[in-house]
Amino acid sequence: MQTAMTEFAALFARTAQAVPADRLTAATPCAQFTVADLFAHLGGVLSDSERAAAKLPRSTEPASVAEPRAVAASAERAAAAWVRPDAMTGETEFGPNTLPASAAAAITLQEFALHGWDLARAADLPFPVGEEAATVLLGVVEQLADQARTGGVYGPAVTTPADASTFEVALALSGRDPGWTA
Repeated sequence: MQTAMTEFAALFARTAQAVPADRLTAATPCAQFTVADLFAHLGGVLSDSERAAAKLPRSTEPASVAEPRAVAASAERAAAAWVRPDAMTGETEFGPNTLPASAAAAITLQEFALHGWDLARAADLPFPVGEEAATVLLGVVEQLADQARTGGVYGPAVTTPADASTFEVALALSGRDPGWTA
C-alpha cells in the first residue's frame, strides 16, 4: 500500500501542476465536479488525510486549498504522512468519521488515483500507472465499491473489454468510463 500511495501521490502531484488554467471550468469524468470543483474537494480531503495520518484532532477550520500547485503540495505531504511507520495503525478521525487508519489510507490512495485520472482526462494529460500500483488500487476499489456506491461516491460499474488493463478495471468498478475524453 505504501509504495502505491507514493506512486499515485507523485503522479497526482505532477498531473495537478500540469493542468492549464484554461481547463479549470472543464468537465471531468467525475460528473459532479468541474476541474476547479475537484481541486476544491481535494484541497480539503488531502489536508484532512495528512492530519488523519498523524492522528491529530480535527480542525474546526475548513481547508480552503484549491489552487492546483497547493493541492499538489498537499498530496505530497499526505503521502509522506501515510508512509510513516505507525500511520496505518490504530484508528483515526477522517472526514466525519473515526475509522481504522488503514481504511483512511485506502481512501486517500483512491483519491489520488481516481481523481488524478479525472484531472488528467479533463486536461488531456497522460496518467501512466504502473501495474503493481494498479493492482493495489483495484483491491482498494473492490473493498470500497459497495459502500461508495451506496453513498453516491461511485457510480454504477462500467463494463470493460476482456483486454482492459488492471487500472482500467479499477476505473470501471468505480463507475468511471476508462474511454472518457474531454
